[in-house]
Amino acid sequence: MADFARSLSSSPAFDDSGQSPAQLLRPYWRVTLAAFLGWFLDAFDQVALLLCLPDMGKSLGVSLTAMGLIITAQSVGRVLGNTGWGWLADRYGRKLTFMIGVVWFAAFSGATAVASSYLLMVAIQFMFGIGFGGEWTASAALLMESVPPRARTLASSLMMAGYECGFFAAAAAQAVVLPHFGWRALFVLGIVPALLAIFIRIGVPESPVWLAAQKNPRAKAARPKGGMFRLDGAAVQAIVFMAVLQFQNAALYTFYPTLLRTTHGLTPGQVFPMVAAYCIGSLIGKPLCGALATRFGERPVIYTYFLITLAAIIPFVTVHSFPLMFSTAFIIGAFGNSIWALVPHFLAQRFPSATRSLGMGTSYAAAATGQGLSGFFIPWFATMYSLGYSMEISVFVGTAIVAAVLAYRPPVLPGEHMEGEVTH
Repeated sequence: MADFARSLSSSPAFDDSGQSPAQLLRPYWRVTLAAFLGWFLDAFDQVALLLCLPDMGKSLGVSLTAMGLIITAQSVGRVLGNTGWGWLADRYGRKLTFMIGVVWFAAFSGATAVASSYLLMVAIQFMFGIGFGGEWTASAALLMESVPPRARTLASSLMMAGYECGFFAAAAAQAVVLPHFGWRALFVLGIVPALLAIFIRIGVPESPVWLAAQKNPRAKAARPKGGMFRLDGAAVQAIVFMAVLQFQNAALYTFYPTLLRTTHGLTPGQVFPMVAAYCIGSLIGKPLCGALATRFGERPVIYTYFLITLAAIIPFVTVHSFPLMFSTAFIIGAFGNSIWALVPHFLAQRFPSATRSLGMGTSYAAAATGQGLSGFFIPWFATMYSLGYSMEISVFVGTAIVAAVLAYRPPVLPGEHMEGEVTH
């Protein structure tokens, strides 16, 4: 495996040639755009659910806590999608799995529009989660294995910025659509992502790492039986890191629109500027986070972003004046959420190519469990205190734990993990 990895790192596809990360990434714009759009469309459909929680709960005749369990059901689906489709991507290719994931989550997003009962909504969101998880797992592995080493952090940040664009688009759509056509109309728009599968099929090549592995007998022989990845220190760190990071991050944004509408009394139209500030902050913060990590390393940047997030979280949920609400939403987006710019690159380094997609998928499945826990814990804890206080406590505790997990430096053998680059 080490010889195989070194041969890839010396191939023209991974030749940096003294170019800047942006110059290196330019020939790979199709796969970068596809990964960006996949995450954009995922975000639109998921955020539409978060923005409409009060309206959907009223329509279905259930409480906010019950609606939180819908988020948990979606998270359970993501666990299955991340792990199961990660295995499929390792066996049958990143590109095919990417396409199937896109069509899958588009179909069940559209089905959300016609859900007639609470139990049916739970089932549909569970199935949506399966497609959501499969799409991210395959696209992240495909992107990280397609671009040169020095461009991977930039590619990672651009892909993950797709979430904020989708968040922004969903917020804009709900401000216009929700008051006039109701929440179901938002999910009709969720069928559109199926068109991305056509672009992937025509314009995006398969991962060169995966293709080379299929032709290399030594690489295929090194694949663990059953396709499972080795549970070493790097893998355990990736899994725990993702579970806690998603719990912390979900505490920042999952119930933020609900906080604005219930605690602060804003209308759907008034929610949009705050969500827009959060998204604009993330759109600026994620490429900046990627650039800073390239220059100074991942850990110093992540710790700095954590400290700024902790300083901003209390005003983020407590201030009432429009300028302060707008400013704190921007700061949380620019720092609290922008750490996710580094996630695909961080995970890709911790698993060998033969089982990378499954390893990344399993890590992201752990993230889904973190989000599912927050979807239950935050509204439950809010019944005893307040929604804002519940969000604050979750962010403080989650940040402390994930910072401790990140401090561990797993032993990584050269050639065992990300080809052309071994950094941790």
